Amino acid sequence: MNDHYLKKLDRVTAILTQLQSKPIVRAQDLASKFDVSVRTIYRDVKTLENAGIPIIGEAGSGYSLMDGYKLPPVMFTKEEVLSFITAEKLMQKFLHQSLGNHYQTAMEKVRSVLKYSDRNLIQNIEKQIDVYNYHPKTVDNIQNIIPIILESIAEKKQITLEYATVDSKVSMRTIEVVGVFFEFNYWYIMAFCTLRNDFRQFRVDRILQIIKTQNPFLQEYGQINDYRQNPNGNKTKVRLLVDKKIIGHLSNSKKYYGLIDEVERENGVELIFETDWIKDGFPRWLITFADYAEVLEPESLKVSLKELVIKISKKV
Repeated sequence: MNDHYLKKLDRVTAILTQLQSKPIVRAQDLASKFDVSVRTIYRDVKTLENAGIPIIGEAGSGYSLMDGYKLPPVMFTKEEVLSFITAEKLMQKFLHQSLGNHYQTAMEKVRSVLKYSDRNLIQNIEKQIDVYNYHPKTVDNIQNIIPIILESIAEKKQITLEYATVDSKVSMRTIEVVGVFFEFNYWYIMAFCTLRNDFRQFRVDRILQIIKTQNPFLQEYGQINDYRQNPNGNKTKVRLLVDKKIIGHLSNSKKYYGLIDEVERENGVELIFETDWIKDGFPRWLITFADYAEVLEPESLKVSLKELVIKISKKV
């Protein structure tokens, strides 16, 4: 069997896996995934049909497997098995506690379909991989909270929250969740808040009570990153000139605080931000490396920074 037919066999098998895992698969998406022409995908689908796989759909729309059709368990390669072990170690350290049991049972199902030799491979190597996480896990007030939130997204139903702010003020909010994300060791909700009539972030461990209502969303939403990058229009432009020797230490946090451009200058690196947290969050972050940075604009940030330094000096 020559290389051409081996590639086709791998691709056809992968297309079958895609059909098993998704309700609708478009030819254009498959062509992009496997870096072939759409016409090649049409031929591959025809190959599956000729092999007796009941595929519904046609060129130009999308393909799916006939409802009720069952395939034998998928066999995994050794490389895929090793990737499962590594992913499981990561999940044990960073997965939200409300999802932990669900992930564990899912992994048990994956292990159950592995060949005996692959099970031995897992047993021999899983104790040789570890992930070190120096941040303590947050403790939620509510069990199973993330699944409740994800259900509300899937069903497009509003959620009512009892929420505690950073200064321990408690308020009731009705929200429409766009998505969830993990950042700086915390899980967050990005949602439209009906009280504020705007998009807001809510830290999951500060939710004291949650109720999934039967009220439908009042509007449609895009992807979560669309709102994280531009949660509202009240952004302030900030320009900093930072010493080159500490730029590497800011690689993750600078994006979080709204970095939009980075320009190397003769006497340092100019960082340009658009931030929503000019009054509090940004100055507190900046003070951690303020001795290596110069504020170019705005003037109000210089004032905030000086006030923060004075406040700190009085407590030292």
